[in-house]
Amino acid sequence: MQQYLDILQNIMDNGVEVADRTGVGTKSIFGVQARYDLRDGFPLVTTKKTFLRWIVVELIWLIRGDTNIKYLVDRKVWIWNEWPFQNYLKLNNLEEKFPSYSDEWFAEKDRFIEKIRELPADDEFVVKYGDLGPVYGKQWRNFNGEWVDQIQNLVERIKTNPWCRRLIVSAWNPAQIESMLLPPCHSFFQFNVDTTNNLLNLQLYQRSADTFLWVPFNIASYSTLLMLIAKITGYTPGTFVHTLWDAHVYQNHYEQVNLQLSREPLPLPELKLLKDIKTIEDIEKLEWEDFELVWYQSHDRIPAPVAV
Repeated sequence: MQQYLDILQNIMDNGVEVADRTGVGTKSIFGVQARYDLRDGFPLVTTKKTFLRWIVVELIWLIRGDTNIKYLVDRKVWIWNEWPFQNYLKLNNLEEKFPSYSDEWFAEKDRFIEKIRELPADDEFVVKYGDLGPVYGKQWRNFNGEWVDQIQNLVERIKTNPWCRRLIVSAWNPAQIESMLLPPCHSFFQFNVDTTNNLLNLQLYQRSADTFLWVPFNIASYSTLLMLIAKITGYTPGTFVHTLWDAHVYQNHYEQVNLQLSREPLPLPELKLLKDIKTIEDIEKLEWEDFELVWYQSHDRIPAPVAV
């Protein structure tokens, strides 16, 4: 994972300080790329503990086309909690009562998430306040609400026309951006089939990359996606290419980044799929218990706030 650390170091050394949507401020560089060959091991960051269970559960949620955090909350995955909670405060004129990241804000967020967890999925509160709008999964499986299933189309093209240069899935939909609580950061990905070596490769274009906090999740998530699609199409997972348009570090992550850069990377682990899968529907039914992470060693976790 030295490539990932090099990107962090490049940002800290050469990044331009700019304002951003969140008001926190960042150091940013434009246009970087890394390549992770899955035959060398599963690219899970080792210089801080990275929770692969969260990543895999979120990925299955995306593939299912789900946009409500209820599925994630029920599985104790907290990745998306901040955005629907902040939207709940906004819709109920509670933002002044619960200033962002105050003790009161965190306590109220815990109450909000517990309510989502306790209520059934079809409860009015869950449906209204747990939903993120037509984000990733909606666009993957039902683009623009027109039942264009990009994932199904992708799999069929890989199987029937592996030389195709249109093996593309787009989460970026200008017609519905304003309806999303967070427009897609990892916005566009494309597969490549190496028929000579029976390899399936994947490139992700990421328009916005919180390089300390979320990029390790993105690397592991799309590497897992590559594994799953390779499995149901009969190929060996090859290389994940990660292209970052705006790679940035938030100002309130500088200390954490310097700590991470002081650590030596450890050998990469292996991710095993314990259940046989043949279709997208099989993928949708997977749970974290159907995977096994082998030989993962890491340094201690490094907590950091999320910029909403």
